[in-house]
Amino acid sequence: MTTGRAGRLSVTLCRDFREFGALAGEWDALHRRCATATPFQSHAWLHSWWISYGQEGRLRVLLVRRSGRLIGAAPLMLAHRPMPLLVPMGGAISDFFDILVDEEEAGYAVGALQRGLDRAARHCVVDLREVRPDASAQLLFGRWAGARSRLTDSTCMELPARPLGDLVARLTGARGQRLRAKLRRIEALGVEARRIPQDGVPAAVGTLLRLHELQWRDRGVNPEHLRARFSDHLVRSVGRMAGDGSAAVTEFRIGGEVVAANLSLQSARLAGGYLYGADPALRERKVDVSTMLLREVSQQASDTGREVLSLLRGAEQYKNHWQPVTVVNQRLLLARPGLEPLLRLRESQVAVRERAVETVKARFPAARDWHERLTTLPVIGR
Repeated sequence: MTTGRAGRLSVTLCRDFREFGALAGEWDALHRRCATATPFQSHAWLHSWWISYGQEGRLRVLLVRRSGRLIGAAPLMLAHRPMPLLVPMGGAISDFFDILVDEEEAGYAVGALQRGLDRAARHCVVDLREVRPDASAQLLFGRWAGARSRLTDSTCMELPARPLGDLVARLTGARGQRLRAKLRRIEALGVEARRIPQDGVPAAVGTLLRLHELQWRDRGVNPEHLRARFSDHLVRSVGRMAGDGSAAVTEFRIGGEVVAANLSLQSARLAGGYLYGADPALRERKVDVSTMLLREVSQQASDTGREVLSLLRGAEQYKNHWQPVTVVNQRLLLARPGLEPLLRLRESQVAVRERAVETVKARFPAARDWHERLTTLPVIGR
């Protein structure tokens, strides 16, 4: 651990996973005080992710305290390939990255994180993926004194967090009529949505993943979603997050039979459906699964006072039916001035990766997120 001080500020670098685990209480409190935080920066999500995916010796979490109170954090880790990099914890299964800063101490926190990151990145490039345009990490980018580059990353779709009836009311003409007909079909079948209590999360996650595999069978399922480490991560993280309302597993039943399940995640401003599974037989019954799921998630978001209903990563055509706003995540590259050539090399590697994404689009036209399919390709920079 390294420490630096400026007045009453302390900046430390946590490399010990047990130490990170012990931060749960104060990390959660900081997460609640950071308006830009997403569910993927919660302690429950990151701690569980590291158990499933982390590698010993790679943890690099910057912590800023003012008079002993945690006011800033950057959850990062060290990667060695294809070059030395500091990258976000959470990996490809996390839709957004951000740093955490206490809104009332943002100036102090961002400045201290910038100084701490400068020291932590003495020999590597900082590669921050999936940063929202309004993220606190943008403040860090703006204050960076060394080499930097802003690139585009995944495309996301967003709606106001309103009940689905209100969203449908915005639509006119044939589009609105079709969606109203889909809702009537769901109601006519008597689809019942049941939110699973915290103690039922492990079994519900198992049901969700079973249905998810069934729905994608013979259509190129993301192989990561079938692995035990992914299931274990969801059980651990969602089990904790369901307790404070930042995650919900909902099962959908017809005649008492579970025909679909959905996992939604929430933070201070944002809510969104993360993963679902649905019995293919629903298509035979002419049930529009995306409408059924969105009806429930939008109601959850509205009931809990969220502002943004995120459809998360991906610009699939069905999302456009709701006339969402397009929001493009960004990729922020940072390096010390002397490492600018390394940063430019990283830019070129990213360009190679983007060309590979175009190949993936052609191979997996039904994929939820193109970048998920990169697990099947030997792409540089993975």
